[in-house]
Amino acid sequence: MAISKDKKNTLVADLTELLSNAKTTVYAKYQGLTVAELQDLRKSAREAGVKIKVVKNRLVKVAMGQIAVYKDTDTTGLTGQLLYAVSDDDEVAPAKILAEFAKSHDALNLMGGFNDLGKSLSEEEVKALAAMPTKNELIAQVVAQLLSPITDSVSALSGGLSGIVSGLEAHAN
Repeated sequence: MAISKDKKNTLVADLTELLSNAKTTVYAKYQGLTVAELQDLRKSAREAGVKIKVVKNRLVKVAMGQIAVYKDTDTTGLTGQLLYAVSDDDEVAPAKILAEFAKSHDALNLMGGFNDLGKSLSEEEVKALAAMPTKNELIAQVVAQLLSPITDSVSALSGGLSGIVSGLEAHAN
């Protein structure tokens, strides 16, 4: 069924806005997934703050052409039936969501992506991105590293005090 020109213009405008605010966009082939499986994917993506879009590749290319950062981005991989996972606040989330879903659904195949700098990402780069910790996990690791010396100092001091107390008790007995 053909889409009217007005509808296409609206879709391109929405895609342009979505992609211009995106930190990372990952695309994957989804042929063979059932409607229920796609709904599950959308639900888990929504919970992680990731938007899933299924649109014609040509419309994505037109939208990318309207964004200065993406004008020189390689779009040769945008062929076939693709879905796009987009996040505007977490660089890793789209890759993580799709990679996690692909583990249990063979019909979903990661193909590539692009970042907010206009760089194309290969399938291997997307998989490497998916293996990275999320932004919140990285923040937690940094905080733990910053608190480590304090925690070690408290442990050492409390250990020393308990040694003194036990020594005094032994002397008193």
